Amino acid sequence: MSQFIHIGFGNIVNTDKIIAVVSPESAPVKRLVQRAKETGTAVDATQGRRTKAVLVMEDSRIILSALLPETICARTQGRETKGPGGREEETDEA
Repeated sequence: MSQFIHIGFGNIVNTDKIIAVVSPESAPVKRLVQRAKETGTAVDATQGRRTKAVLVMEDSRIILSALLPETICARTQGRETKGPGGREEETDEA
């Protein structure tokens, strides 16, 4: 049975299809994202926010998320993370 997690702004992904959740800061990941955008295999789930995590999926798709990799990882393991002040990290969604 597939499990799904919320990756921000009403977007949900199948956890069974995630290969890696990485930070977008390194040059190789930036190249990977650029190549995916050029080939049409990138899905931007940031709603215009800054990309904080890149999800590499089984089917060669790349999903961009405004949540931190740590938050997405915690959600795959059934834990929620709280940001500063005890609020859920994704506070700018509204």
